[in-house]
Amino acid sequence: MASPKASRGHDYGGLHVLVDDDPRWGRDPVAQARDACDAGVSVVQLRAKHATDTQTLDWAEQIRALTRAAGIRFVVNDRYDLALLSNADAVHLGQQDLPPDALPAEARERLAVGRSTHTPEQLEVARGEDVDYVAFGPVFGTHSKQSDYDRRGLPALIEAVARAAPRPLIAIGGIGPENVASLRTAGVAGFAVISVVAAAEDPVAAARDLQTRFEGVDA
Repeated sequence: MASPKASRGHDYGGLHVLVDDDPRWGRDPVAQARDACDAGVSVVQLRAKHATDTQTLDWAEQIRALTRAAGIRFVVNDRYDLALLSNADAVHLGQQDLPPDALPAEARERLAVGRSTHTPEQLEVARGEDVDYVAFGPVFGTHSKQSDYDRRGLPALIEAVARAAPRPLIAIGGIGPENVASLRTAGVAGFAVISVVAAAEDPVAAARDLQTRFEGVDA
């Protein structure tokens, strides 16, 4: 079984805020990332589903500058080439993306790799892949994007944490103020959100509230 390089996956615990080019938010990913940095989140993750590669790289370079100044990890979704070009810290790969073992050597040397999973079978495959952290969900469903998978629930999340070990697990899907505290008791290292922050009247306050609720379980 492949093992995480120098346990660097543990650098990706805490709150991951996904910033994307969904027109519903009314703000571009750079503006969303600036709010996330102001909130002091752990990770900013760029997801661009509508923009050109040129536009995505421009956003990525701007976000890289913001996150570097704030001391925050920066992850690019799907595209290891854009992650390399923008000097991101990591690339996050979904089930439809290139498998981690297909990444070139330069990408593996420079980038941490995250992997989305949704089923026990996908988790088992991820155990044998050269990845640094694993995401699992949707735990509580999702309203931010279309998903082929139903809500998994906390029992499945607890099992996923055990299956992913020793890699840290990031919970995804339908996470908000009403359920974020339960994630820590399930043993996850962190969690990722989109709409609960992007659509908030005050995104900075929304992100800070989520972090406080997640961290407060052990207070």
